[in-house]
Formats: sequence, C-alpha cells, structure tokens
Amino acid sequence: MRADDTTCPVTGSGTTDPLPFPFPLPTALEPPAEWRRLQQECPVARVHTVVGEDALLLTRYEDVRAILADPRFTRRPLDDAEDGSFPSTIAQGEGHLRWRRLLSRSFTVKRMRALQPRIEGIAHELIDEMLRQGAPADLRTALGFPLPVFVICDLLGVPAADRAKFAHWSDHMLNLTRYTEDEVRESGQELWNYLAEHVRAKRAEPGDDLLSELTAVSDADDGRLSETELIATGQALLIAGHETTANMIGKMAAMLLSRRERWESLLADRALVDPAVEEVLRFDANLGSTGMHRHITEPVEVGGTTIEAGSTVLALMQAANRDEDAFADAAEMDLARTPNPHLTFGAGPHSCLGQSLARVELRTVLAALLDRVPGLELAIPADDLRRREGLLVGGLEEVPVRW
Repeated sequence: MRADDTTCPVTGSGTTDPLPFPFPLPTALEPPAEWRRLQQECPVARVHTVVGEDALLLTRYEDVRAILADPRFTRRPLDDAEDGSFPSTIAQGEGHLRWRRLLSRSFTVKRMRALQPRIEGIAHELIDEMLRQGAPADLRTALGFPLPVFVICDLLGVPAADRAKFAHWSDHMLNLTRYTEDEVRESGQELWNYLAEHVRAKRAEPGDDLLSELTAVSDADDGRLSETELIATGQALLIAGHETTANMIGKMAAMLLSRRERWESLLADRALVDPAVEEVLRFDANLGSTGMHRHITEPVEVGGTTIEAGSTVLALMQAANRDEDAFADAAEMDLARTPNPHLTFGAGPHSCLGQSLARVELRTVLAALLDRVPGLELAIPADDLRRREGLLVGGLEEVPVRW
C-alpha cells in the first residue's frame, strides 16, 4: 500500500490524520507508550512535527536500520559555510563520503583508545573537585558537561583557556528553544571564525593534535582537506562530540542509579562496564525528540508500505532500540546483554564517526565513578528528574547526586 493510503488504529478510529510529533515522555527516562503501539500496528506512521512538517515515522528496528544504511535515503541539504554551518560539499553525497574517507585515516579506534589515559586524568580531576565541593552535586555540571569539551579541545589543540568559549558555542548551537535565532547564528559564526584562525595557525606551526595531523592528510584520489573542510571538521567534532556525550554521561548515571541493583552489579563485577555502556546506549529513551531525518527521491517499499518520492522520513532510533522483535526483553536493562546491535550511533555510510571516542569517554567515566564514589546515589527520586527541553540530542536538566 502507499503511505498516504494507510489507516492506523492508534491514530484514532481509523482516521488518517497525522499524529502530533514528538511524543511526550512520561518521565525523563521512560519511553512513551506510542512507540510500542506504532511498532505493532502502524510501522509507517504519518506525523506532523512541531516545526510544521509532515513526515513518515519509522519505529521498527528492521525498518530503521534499513533506511539508515540505504543510500537512496539522504540527509537534508545544508547551507553553505558562510553562516557557520557545514558546507554542502561535506554534508551530501560524494563530498560527504570523501570527507569521511579522509577523516577516518586519523579518527581510528586505536587512536581514540590511546586517549584513555588523558580522559581518565580529566575525569579524576573533575571528580576531585566534585568531592571537594561536597554533596549534593549536579553530576551533569560537575562531570558530564566539562569532560567532553576538555577532550575535544585537546583533540583540536585548543588552549585550555579557550575551553569555556567552546562550551558556550556548543550549548547555543544545539539548543532549539533556549536562545534566539540571532544568538544561535552569532555563536555559529564566532566558532567558525575562531576555527578558521586556528586552522591557519596549525598549518603554519603543526602540533601534536588531530587537527594538525588532518592538515597533512592526503590521498591520491581524494586529495587533501581544504581549509573550509578542516574548519567544518573542527565544528563537527565539537557539536557532535561535546553535547551528545555530555548529556549521555548524566543519563548513564541516572539510568544506572535509578535502580540500585544495577549499580551494585557493576561494583561487584567490573567486567560488566563495557557491556553496560552499550546497554545504556540502547536503553536511552531520552536520545532526542525528532529522530533522524531522511529524504527519498524515488519510491521505496518499507514495512509493507510504499514511500513516495519526495517524502520526509523520520527514523526513530531510540524506538528501534526498544523493539521487542529485535531485542529479547527490550523493556528491561540487561547490563550483560551481548550482542547488542543498537542503532544509537546510526548505521551505514552516515553512522557516527565519533562513536569510538564516545565509547571510550563513557567507559572511562563510569569506571572512574565506580572507583572513586562507590556510594554514589541519586539525591532525588528518578521520576523527579527533568528532561532538558529544546536540545536536538536530549538530556537532563540536572542529575543531583550524593555519596
């Protein structure tokens, strides 16, 4: 059947009126009931988004994974670099693939793992300060927010004195409601201008950092990264690598501490740290509100429904990660779950390039907290945690803890 011919019982009495989207979460950590109902009854659901866009929502694991890996589904074209966003040559098609090929030469799993001692040192410094300040503390402010930006600044060879600027720019550029459009645009331009000067300095005097290395990366077929591409790379690392991991650190702690037996299991068996991080990534219902946007230029059948050319599709990865047909006892957190092929980092040619770094950061932070603060607990009931509204990547306003 065609997408515009579908009737889904969950939309109410067989009507084809689109569902308002996104769906509100019952609590900051729990998924909406609509996910499971749509998976069972309406795998390709018509929705109307808060920005006034009509789209088709996919919630089943098999369908979401298929379109994320399907080159016929593309991202929305982005504006040029002058406004501080990605240049279209990087964001789309062959330009994006070329950029990924060049960047992957340096952004390797081995290199990210080699950062672990430095990340561990940063984590312990921040925990030292949190303990010095005393309980209660906001784990997001004390640890989750500063650690990733410190790591990104180290990667880019940015002086420690400029870390606060990067945190400010990241916060502005990923928040949909807290700042005005002019403020967001101004932050993007400030970041772009800073990185432009920084890239030129690294070209003139390379250091022992990723950005300096990238200035020399070259390939017989792909050439080397241009100045614009290097600036966009720095911007991408900050935006994708800071706010997402910052919020994930807080959510990870909240999920593990919301049920004491989870934390106690990790204290008893540190071999669970790595699979626990993967399960936290899968279990996260607060991954973001809008799903991954994709566009199609030719008819494609998904979930028994023909999606017409020109359609906008939303791949809801966090719903796919809770699909009972893909994960046994998907509604339960299993810290020893393996294999765990969750879709939090996407799939296919557009999967997250920084996922190795994110994993190293999360594992290192979790191990440090278990070592340093074994008595850590939430200072408020888990149901009282508040979702951080307006962020593209989801998050919690605060994660109050004591020990």
